[in-house]
Amino acid sequence: MPPSSPDALLVVCLCAQWCNVCEQYRISFGEVQASIQADYPQTRFAWLDIEDEADLLEPLDVENFPTVLLAMGNAALFFGAITPQPQTLERLVRMVQEDPTAAAMPDEAITALAARVQGWRRSASGSAA
Repeated sequence: MPPSSPDALLVVCLCAQWCNVCEQYRISFGEVQASIQADYPQTRFAWLDIEDEADLLEPLDVENFPTVLLAMGNAALFFGAITPQPQTLERLVRMVQEDPTAAAMPDEAITALAARVQGWRRSASGSAA
């Protein structure tokens, strides 16, 4: 797998181990990952458990699942709950890949989250997403 560049899109699913929807969605998330990486091999995917990594989310609360964060560098491009169908995530990721500026989010808390998650990914770069 090619090394991740600072301009690579990071797709993070924020879920919880106890969530049945998340458990079922994880398979779909992997399918979307394979499909997207076939066309955009630099794109990185991560599964983030909101309870195991609660410090990363502070002061934000994730109450609906699945919640997705899309970030490029420290720029948050999307943060929100989506329907748990793989087509929804795939359309969203492809839209952002085609035009990252269309989805830029100015919210400071979300931008700070994107920076923390990028650091978390760098520190966990040896583990599988």
